Amino acid sequence: MRSTWHTTKINFNLNNNNSSINKFFYGIDDSFLWSLKKEGQKEIVYYSDNIVKITGYTADEVKHFPGRGSNIIFEDDQQRIKKVFTDFSNDASTNFIKLSYRIVRKDKSILWINERISVIRDNSGKPEEYYGIVSDITDLIDEQSSLVKSLENLKHLNASKDKFISMLSHDLRAPFTSILGFSEILINEPNLSHEERLEYLNYINDSSQHQLQLVNYLLDWSRLQTGRIKIEPQRLHVQSIIFNCISSLTGNAIRKKLDIKVHVKESLYVQADERLLTQVVTNLLSNAIKFSLEGTTIEISADSFNDKFIEFIVKDEGLGISDSNKAKLFRIEKMFSTEGTKGEKGTGLGLSLVKEIIEKHEGEIWFYSEQNIGSEFHFTIPSSPNTILLVENNYDEKEKFENILKQNFPVYKVIGVNNGYDAINHFLSQLPSLIISDYDLPLMNGVQFIESIRKEDKGTRIPIIAIVPEATAEIKREFQIFGVDSILQKPIDDNIFSEKIQAVLDYH
Repeated sequence: MRSTWHTTKINFNLNNNNSSINKFFYGIDDSFLWSLKKEGQKEIVYYSDNIVKITGYTADEVKHFPGRGSNIIFEDDQQRIKKVFTDFSNDASTNFIKLSYRIVRKDKSILWINERISVIRDNSGKPEEYYGIVSDITDLIDEQSSLVKSLENLKHLNASKDKFISMLSHDLRAPFTSILGFSEILINEPNLSHEERLEYLNYINDSSQHQLQLVNYLLDWSRLQTGRIKIEPQRLHVQSIIFNCISSLTGNAIRKKLDIKVHVKESLYVQADERLLTQVVTNLLSNAIKFSLEGTTIEISADSFNDKFIEFIVKDEGLGISDSNKAKLFRIEKMFSTEGTKGEKGTGLGLSLVKEIIEKHEGEIWFYSEQNIGSEFHFTIPSSPNTILLVENNYDEKEKFENILKQNFPVYKVIGVNNGYDAINHFLSQLPSLIISDYDLPLMNGVQFIESIRKEDKGTRIPIIAIVPEATAEIKREFQIFGVDSILQKPIDDNIFSEKIQAVLDYH
């Protein structure tokens, strides 16, 4: 192994006793110095002590290798470096060379190094002395590799953007052909029948609706890409979300005589942005309706995927997706649209937006599809575990309530705290299924705590049960202002406590 500077400017000889050179280079972690001097058949070799920091080997170990420093050059680079160094040594017209290659350290790790070699020749041009500096450039190579990858990604993104803009320009123009064409007929043809006018107006309306949907999808996708849409997760009841989405598309399903079946447990909740999750389910359900044949069935199901996620599945018995189109799904630059079984049109942007929304929730989406058999789309959304937040300052009563809850409501995780501030922190980190709060709390009383909660729950109206020492009219009124579901007065019978909790949970 060799490395160097222009030795013609150096007037001292390097040897093992040159302590000042060793001290200087030992303070530089990423470089070491070496020299080789020929005296007849004898070669005097020197390596600065810093070699051990780069190679893991001491100077004495390297000196005793069969090929000295060249012995630890990475195998794939050995032939190339050997040839370059031999050509350099035989070329009397040059006294300096730079090399970059890999070495295998003593611990078997691989480093990239840069080596600068200078040579002093005799009158006939034969090398008499070599001097070199070896520097570790692994970090630099890694950074260059990272920059190259980034550049390639940027080139790909730029090409995708250009293609997307080209396709989008076409799709943005296309509906105006129908809109302008039919509107001109309506303006210039006063003798059209009522049926003809109505038909042309429907064409204009359909084209306008399609155009509006395309623009809305494009705006939402752009806002998600640039972070201008803020994801606001909240605890959402899965069954309610799905039924709301079905309700908005019932007319489309009825026209095709489709049977929509729902398989979702009542107890499932997710932590998601309601508007965006609704958009995902509606889009996938709309596609299922669009590509389903008359009289077939669509199934929507949801269940636990693992401890952290709920899996949704939308399955149809429709046209399926061809192999050539499968690779285009979810890719904005491959935007394409196919007609439904009754000529329904799409924007080609819906699934790209769906994927973006799901990934912003840290979920995943995938699908299975066979032509003329059907498709099923799967996606995951973070779950919102069923928890009961118990806020009770009295240790004995807190322990008693926790035991009742664990025995009678085993599917719920009980989180017990003794003051309102800790309760608010837990509430903000994860919305509970139910809050049970005592009135007598330190730092803030139960009413103040619930008032703070209602300011933060963003309309989700988490059910709350208040426990009071005395259910006076004034206390009841204070709690009811903030939508407390039930007020229990101490002492509380165990059975009544469980019944009230069950009633509140059933209602919500």
